[in-house]
Amino acid sequence: MKYYLLLLFPLSLTVFSCKNESKDRSINSLETSVGGLVTETSSAEKTLRINPISHATMILSYGKDDIYVDPTGGPEVFEGFSVPEIVLITDIHGDHMDFETLKALDLSNATVIGPKAVVDQFPEDLKIGTFVTLNNGDSITINGHLFEAIPMYNLREEALKYHSKGRGNGYILTIDGERIYISGDTEDIPEMRALKNIDKAFVCMNLPYTMTVKSAVSAVLEFKPKQIYPYHYRGTDGFSDVENFKTLVNQADKGIEVVQLNWYQK
Repeated sequence: MKYYLLLLFPLSLTVFSCKNESKDRSINSLETSVGGLVTETSSAEKTLRINPISHATMILSYGKDDIYVDPTGGPEVFEGFSVPEIVLITDIHGDHMDFETLKALDLSNATVIGPKAVVDQFPEDLKIGTFVTLNNGDSITINGHLFEAIPMYNLREEALKYHSKGRGNGYILTIDGERIYISGDTEDIPEMRALKNIDKAFVCMNLPYTMTVKSAVSAVLEFKPKQIYPYHYRGTDGFSDVENFKTLVNQADKGIEVVQLNWYQK
């Protein structure tokens, strides 16, 4: 495992406070969707809540801890949430790394995780928490929760200029025994197709920057997550057809649950 910690202040790091004894239990979940919020209810004392914010931005809430993924959109969209314990950033583009939003958030007790290309671009006035450089293939465990960085990149010749291999991260999070895949900006790369035992997957599909609906369907049918959440599906010509995505996935495999959340609230 390779990672580098940059401690800017002597902080007392409080990242997750969960009980690990529930990892081996079987999870029976009920899902509700209200106002874009999905709540996973299990037999544990805590619940995992998925809060879509916009496009690539979400908050994964577990107990009292909030994990911010690619926070963008200004501080107002995060009102009502606690300050982040963890911030995951996938890439250097503005819909993933937004310095104005990050400056407005309280990062003083947060751990910010990103690839070297991201961490290298952080201005000094933002380096007020703990920074972890996690590149493709690296992983770190924080209080029993595993964060794995995996590749995200383009395959099509005309799209290679957008996301080069090795620069950005997709992530696999293991929270309370559940494996959660966040694709970042990618096409249907071999590393995605080779994923195993994914409970929840957030997969992008927007042109010209990532992949087509057809390519996303093909990849999902190969790695077979239990639940798939289409996200990051606004491209230069509007929204990708996520309803068609759901239809194609379930025509081929009714065992994969496709969950559509409201990523683009007016």
